[in-house]
Amino acid sequence: MISPPVIDAAGVAAAVPPQRVWYTSYGSNTDRARLAHYITGGRPPGATREYPGCRDRRLPERSLPVEITGSMYFATESSVWTGGRAFLDPDAKGRVLARAHLVTAQQFSDIAAQEMYREPGTDLDLGEVLSLGHAVLGNGRYETLVCPGVLDGAPMLTFTAPWSVDDVELNAPSAPYLTVLTRGLLAAGAWELATIAEYVAACPGASGHWTEREIRELVAA
Repeated sequence: MISPPVIDAAGVAAAVPPQRVWYTSYGSNTDRARLAHYITGGRPPGATREYPGCRDRRLPERSLPVEITGSMYFATESSVWTGGRAFLDPDAKGRVLARAHLVTAQQFSDIAAQEMYREPGTDLDLGEVLSLGHAVLGNGRYETLVCPGVLDGAPMLTFTAPWSVDDVELNAPSAPYLTVLTRGLLAAGAWELATIAEYVAACPGASGHWTEREIRELVAA
């Protein structure tokens, strides 16, 4: 098994905008096949939404398992999956299992736009998130950028909601969503299935609705 680096939250003041960033996914885009539809466009199997894709359709150069500071939780209602979506509370205590994909800054902007239900094609200003560690672009879900730290000299970037885990009503995720998320983490090669199932089952929103055994059975099926 690969030993994932444990990343401490930190801003990355940069005088020159980075060319490459690590898109750090903790939800369904831990799965590279799922992420590919955000990059090349199209409709993932079982999804109701078609994605326009990125301007640059090259797949990530590398994908690495990482552990970042914070807590993953499930809330709101996904129109694609039904059930709760995964969010990151970077200020909560704990560690989040994630998968960092090395992409261009432009690709990250286009992936973020699609998650925000915006049209891709405009580069995000990353100055605030790199200097402060976070930047709120809007009030909607996935409209807050977070920089968990630096990996191999490149900044790590992800997105979440502007609220905290304590400020929102939790909502249990669906079986298809958990399956993709869990398989993506398993494919990263750093954690055994039992470890991932224990982690996901303990996350707010999933806790009390999904057991470790049920999550393991989803992947085995």
